[in-house]
Amino acid sequence: MALSDPMAPADAVRESMMETRRETFDVTPAALEKVVELRDSEVDGDQLALRIEVTGAQGVDYTYDLAFELLAEADAADVPFAVGGGLTVLIPDRDVGKLDGASLDLPSNPNQPGLVLRNPNRPDLGPNAQLDLDGSVEDNVREVLTKRINPSIAAHGGFAELVSVEGDTVVVKLGGGCQGCGMANATVTAGIERTLRELIPEVERVVDLTDHASGENPYFT
Repeated sequence: MALSDPMAPADAVRESMMETRRETFDVTPAALEKVVELRDSEVDGDQLALRIEVTGAQGVDYTYDLAFELLAEADAADVPFAVGGGLTVLIPDRDVGKLDGASLDLPSNPNQPGLVLRNPNRPDLGPNAQLDLDGSVEDNVREVLTKRINPSIAAHGGFAELVSVEGDTVVVKLGGGCQGCGMANATVTAGIERTLRELIPEVERVVDLTDHASGENPYFT
């Protein structure tokens, strides 16, 4: 069935989307059992989907946010994946390619809690990385942090993550070698702020919320 058919019922379109996307993302049986158990402990559990979003990158790996949300209230840009056990996984359309072939699993160490997302894909990082700046200001800031800024400060053992966007101000938090570093202020104002202002017109300034007093083993230039 063609998804562009204007007469196709919404449920049929969603079902078709699930069928065509089924093989691009996997949840192992052990992880599925755990996720379904957690979902069913929630209010209206049978109506919840698991949403997985790529939030950025740290080192050579993506970072993720996993949360339950009502399937009926899914964002129009979220792509549904039927993974069995009555569970639907929602992935933002912009992240589908980043999670192609990925698998949600339990940790190899049975004493380690939580879930592990095993992803064969790696961020396209570095000064020549192609940027996709067609999203919201928040999305665009994350894109620049992930592909341009964090690779440049990774050599110092540091990274920057987005806290919020408030009007024309971007609030960030530094970690790793940048936390407690004597050059952190210069990193934020001369590096991060300049790069974001050049690439994202809506950004005017950057504020650092890092608790530098608690940083360990900072990198000093």
